[in-house]
Amino acid sequence: MPSLERTCECGGSRELSAPRLREDTPERAGLDPEEIRHLVREVHDLTTGPAPWAAGVALVVGRGPYIAAEEAAGWAVRYAAYDEQKDAGVELPPEAQVPMTTDTPVDLASLTKLFTAVAAVQQIERGTLGIDARVGAYLPDFRAAARHDITVRQLLTHTSGLRPELPLYDCADDAERLEMLRAQAPVGVPGTYCYSDLNLLLLQHVLERLTGGTLDVLIHDGITRPLGMTATRFGPCPGAAATEDQRRPWAKADRGMLRGVVHDENAWALGGVAGHAGLFSTARDLAVFCRALLSGGAYGPARILGPDFVELLLTPPGLGFAVDQPWFMGELAGRGAVGHTGFTGTSLVVDPVTDTFLVLLANTVHPRRRPPDSRPRARAATRLARAVYLSPSGGAPSGGV
Repeated sequence: MPSLERTCECGGSRELSAPRLREDTPERAGLDPEEIRHLVREVHDLTTGPAPWAAGVALVVGRGPYIAAEEAAGWAVRYAAYDEQKDAGVELPPEAQVPMTTDTPVDLASLTKLFTAVAAVQQIERGTLGIDARVGAYLPDFRAAARHDITVRQLLTHTSGLRPELPLYDCADDAERLEMLRAQAPVGVPGTYCYSDLNLLLLQHVLERLTGGTLDVLIHDGITRPLGMTATRFGPCPGAAATEDQRRPWAKADRGMLRGVVHDENAWALGGVAGHAGLFSTARDLAVFCRALLSGGAYGPARILGPDFVELLLTPPGLGFAVDQPWFMGELAGRGAVGHTGFTGTSLVVDPVTDTFLVLLANTVHPRRRPPDSRPRARAATRLARAVYLSPSGGAPSGGV
């Protein structure tokens, strides 16, 4: 992983500091400007036409300490409702529509899992959480997890065997939801990959039991506040991009057009703070998160993890992070690129080999959810992979990708 840390002296004490992001040209970042222009144009194309991929899209691309492209297109809020008979959105009056910007908060959906994973690795670094410890050691009342010897590592790598999700949104109250979680036994073979929201929900309970703090406080105090990510928080978030006119039968709850409250039905049922979903953030804030990972856990004077523990987090198979997945990473996949996607249309990719990152936020579920299509995510990542041709600051060719 490229090291961008330097030692600085502040008030007579020496501390590690990593360069902050700054806007510059693609050439300065060692990126082909023509490929970046294509990428920006394609982002605009995603929000146009009779069947746009998303109502609105925000993009930030960077390499080293440079932001090489920051762009937004389309609408954060475009529709008042979804017309089931016409299979189309009911557009708001033009004066009521809200443009998407790179500072628009977006419901991150499963990108929340990355922050929960970092919070867990912070506890591992401190020695308060064992990566191969049994969940039952921290949560003895979670009977099924204890009985089947589910481990913290299995939760972080989606190898616990737990089912993908539960209808917590149909429970009568919090007590029933908690009892349902406590009773969940593996349905698959432990050690075999099966993506599951329940892994991060159990991990949330482990962290909260271990620290005595709630997940929202742990993420704020341990990640977003040190990094200066002031726009990243759990909802409600009134200024956020709208998501879905959430109604059955296409959704799992009848809540109407959503804006500023979490889209995920289980996270909503759990009060908006959940290990698998619930965070809102902006493209610029997530760029800082990506830069901190590429800098070995540091950004400016802040450090959220030591380099060895960032390596633990990102080394295959990844702890919370997906590794080398061409279906959304395109040609960046194959050498240790990491990232994640979210159901609402969000994604980020970090490539330690080329020291690049891509944040693509969208509200693809506005005005209603459709079958997932990650091809635009993969195309954007491929554009970035093909853009890498110089070392940052315009130095000699780095050998390409």
